[in-house]
Amino acid sequence: MQAKQVCLITTGHIASNPRLIKEASSLSNAGYKVHVVFTQYMEYLVAEDMRILSRHQNWTYEQLLWTPTFKILRFKSAVIQKFARWICPIINVNKFLINRNYTWQVKAAIKIKADLYIAHNLGALPIAVNAAKRNQAKCGFDAEDFHRNEISNDLGAMDVKLKTAIEDQYLNQVDYITAASPLISKAYRQFYPDLNPKVINNVFEVKNQPEVNDNINPKLRLFWFSQTIGKNRGLEDVIEALNQMENPLIELHLLGSLSLQDANYFNQLAHFDIKYYPPIYANEIFELAGKFDLGLALELNKPFNRDICLTNKIFTYLISGLPIVASNTKAQVQFISENKNIGKLYPVGDVNALADIITEFFNDRKLLNDYRRNAFNLAKSKYNWELEQGKFLKIIHQTIV
Repeated sequence: MQAKQVCLITTGHIASNPRLIKEASSLSNAGYKVHVVFTQYMEYLVAEDMRILSRHQNWTYEQLLWTPTFKILRFKSAVIQKFARWICPIINVNKFLINRNYTWQVKAAIKIKADLYIAHNLGALPIAVNAAKRNQAKCGFDAEDFHRNEISNDLGAMDVKLKTAIEDQYLNQVDYITAASPLISKAYRQFYPDLNPKVINNVFEVKNQPEVNDNINPKLRLFWFSQTIGKNRGLEDVIEALNQMENPLIELHLLGSLSLQDANYFNQLAHFDIKYYPPIYANEIFELAGKFDLGLALELNKPFNRDICLTNKIFTYLISGLPIVASNTKAQVQFISENKNIGKLYPVGDVNALADIITEFFNDRKLLNDYRRNAFNLAKSKYNWELEQGKFLKIIHQTIV
C-alpha cells in the first residue's frame, strides 16, 4: 500500500514553528510522506530552517525566500496586500490580507497533491482548505492560539474583524482541528459547536531532558525566554519585584532577540544587572534552561488569547526541571491547579505577591529542589511528546484512513 502524503503549511519559518516540526517528525516516523510549504523572511532564521531540514532528509519541501535582501519580492507582496485591503469592502479578498504570499503558497500546496493538508497558522488556513478542495483531499487546522483575539478584544478592531472573517469562512470546512490548550479548544467550540477541537499540548520530547540537580548555589537564578524580549510581556512585573527585594543573590536571565531601544528600556527600569542571551537553536534551550532555578511564565490576561493559552515556556520549564512562577491567567491557573507542587501563581501585576514567591523559593531550598524534581518527573511521566504524539497520530489516521 502506498504511503499517504501529508502537506504541512506555515506562513513563516519552520524554525519558529515547533509544533509543525514535531508533527512532521511524528508523521514521517509513522510512515507518512511529509511535505512542508513555508516562507522565510528573517535572515537569522534561514540557516536554522535548513539545519532542521538537513536532519529530516526524508521530508520534501518548498520555500519562498523573501528576506529583506529580496526587495522586489517583498515590494510585490506588499502591493498585493495593500490592494487587497483597499478592495476588501467591495469583494472578499481576506485570504490575501491574512497572507501576503497566498498566491505562491496555494500553488505550491496544490502542486504536491497530498492526501491531507495541515494549516499551522491562520494565514495558512485558506491555503489548506482550497488545496484540499482542488485535490479532493482532507484538511486540518492547528490552533496554537485563539486567533481572533491575539491582538485585541475590540470587536471593531481591523485585526479582530479580519481573523473572525477568516475563521467564519474556513473553519467549518476543515476535517479536524487541534488546539494548544483546553481553554482555546473550549473557546472555538463556543463559536463553532460542530467542531470538536482536540487538545495537543506544546510539549517536548523526553530525550531533551538534561540532568536534574539540586540547587546548592547561594544564588537564585530566574529564567525567561521568547523569540523577542520586549515590553508588555510581564517582564516589568519581575523587574519591579526584584527592585523591591534588593537581593544581589537573585539574578534575572532573559533569552531572545533584543533591540537597542528595549535594552535601554529594561536596563533603566532595573536597579540591577540583567543577564541577556541571544537567540539559540530550539533544541539547545533545554540544556540552557536546566542551569537556572525558576522558570517565569509571566503572561498577561489581555487580550483574551493570552488569558487562555498555554505557551511552550510552561512545558520547556517542565522538561528542564524548573519550578514555574506563573501569572494567574485562566489557562495557567487551571494547569497549576491540576498539577500540584510544580509551581506557584501570582496575580497579574501584583509585584508584592511575586516578590513573596521568589523570596519563599530563595529562603527554602528544600521547597525549590522538591518542586524542581516534581516538574522534571511530571514531564517524564505525563507532559512529553512521546505520549502526546499518540493523540495526534490517532487523529491523522482517523482522518485519512
